[in-house]
Amino acid sequence: MSTTAVESGTGSGTTPTPPGNGASDRARAEQRLGWLLAGPAFVVMLLVTAYPIAQAVYYSLFDYRLTDQENISFIGLNNYAVVLTDQIWWISFAVTVFITVVTVAVELVLGFALALVMMNALQAIRPVLRAAILIPYAVITVVSAFAWQYAFSLDSGFVNSWFSWLPGIAADTDWFGGTYTSLLVICLAEIWKTTPFISLLLLAGLAQVPDVLQEAAKVDGATWWQRMRKVTIPNMKAAIMVALLFRTLDAFRVFDTVFVMTNGANNTETVSFLAYRQTIARVEIGLGSAVSVLLFLSVVIICVGFIKGFKVDLSQARGEN
Repeated sequence: MSTTAVESGTGSGTTPTPPGNGASDRARAEQRLGWLLAGPAFVVMLLVTAYPIAQAVYYSLFDYRLTDQENISFIGLNNYAVVLTDQIWWISFAVTVFITVVTVAVELVLGFALALVMMNALQAIRPVLRAAILIPYAVITVVSAFAWQYAFSLDSGFVNSWFSWLPGIAADTDWFGGTYTSLLVICLAEIWKTTPFISLLLLAGLAQVPDVLQEAAKVDGATWWQRMRKVTIPNMKAAIMVALLFRTLDAFRVFDTVFVMTNGANNTETVSFLAYRQTIARVEIGLGSAVSVLLFLSVVIICVGFIKGFKVDLSQARGEN
């Protein structure tokens, strides 16, 4: 028993330092530094966004029309019941989900391909190549929407004349005359505009994959696809989640492209456009606020779904020192 007592000590009578204490101190120091750096911006963003959200929630509980402010009355959740039982809401919601799923899925594939091209390009042409790929993202959304509208318009467009040799395209094809063709052009415009954003985030994720893992996989005889599936993608899971989350939230709130191209015609109205139409066009502040709150809740659900689904702790997703 005496031997055991001696072996469990340090031999000098001092208490041994708990393992990992230095790492925890460092983590706490980094956390404090993070709050010091990001805290002011977080407070400003909270003050800027909290008041409009609270105001929208408050107005959504009233029968409030801007042109009839003398007859404002409290109706509780009735505005939400009106919105959720109206077919217009569900059509707008379905259109929004369709645009979001299609654009984000295509952009993920194209963005990953462009990220690989930028990552593996020759050192001499990398700056030029990256600048060329990122040009569409620098274009203002409204300008991009007008450009795509002119390209597919019957009056000013060149798409019908240039691609009339393709099946289904003729000189008199009215792209904005139907729901699906209108949504196709909207999706194409969104994909062209925002694919560089996803490619930039995925490029940052590719840069964090350790080269030693790639070399070890090559030595073991792994093919390119096996290295991609077993090494590259698992090690950039955090970057993929951030890219998908940011782009999904942006796509779910799409407004500019729809407003410019179709103005909501042919069942192309999105949830954001519905909120605009109720609040601005019809000055139904109560109903419009209810739509805005439902849009906000949808965004929150999307955020929670991505975080829970990917199971990635961004606070721990750090590069190697």
